[in-house]
Amino acid sequence: MRVWFIVVLTFTLAGCKKDYLPKPVGYNRLLLPEPQYQPLPDSFPYYFEYSLHARLLPDTTGFSERYWLEIYYPVMRSTIHITYKQIKNSEQLLREFLNDAYTLTAKHQIKAHAIDETIVQTHSGKTAVIAEIEGEVPSQMQFTLTDSVRNFVRGALYFNTKVHNDSLQPAIVYMKNEIMHLINTFEWKTKHADVQTK
Repeated sequence: MRVWFIVVLTFTLAGCKKDYLPKPVGYNRLLLPEPQYQPLPDSFPYYFEYSLHARLLPDTTGFSERYWLEIYYPVMRSTIHITYKQIKNSEQLLREFLNDAYTLTAKHQIKAHAIDETIVQTHSGKTAVIAEIEGEVPSQMQFTLTDSVRNFVRGALYFNTKVHNDSLQPAIVYMKNEIMHLINTFEWKTKHADVQTK
């Protein structure tokens, strides 16, 4: 009986010496909504289509101006910030706004692996400058649109999360497609802009 007890005890203790390896941290799977769009309200001097899954919010920065807004996507905790400026036929103002946009994009160079800037022609014949920023950066895409005479718009994508960008990649691709839809449906409201500049 005593021998039997020692054998059982030996096997029990041997079974308890198994090495334990912690499981790696997992990330929640994002269920990305099917793209669906709606028109921007008529109260802005510009027009584009934005997602039915997003909410329009007033700009939350302390220096917000009229016609600035945020397009918030609750599912992905991401925001497209839109700022608007009037050029008023001033080449100096246009250069200033373009330089500001370039400076804001360049601030990401410290953490960026690459910043790819491209100039694209929209379906309606407008020109947009798009900067795609790779790496652990707070803003993964920025863009500007201008008619070079009256209006200037700058947009920037941000995610309100601490998850690394490689894990956010499906959401980043989704949001970049959302921005491209915004750019491709973008129009200036000429009459609205004329009234504002008088």
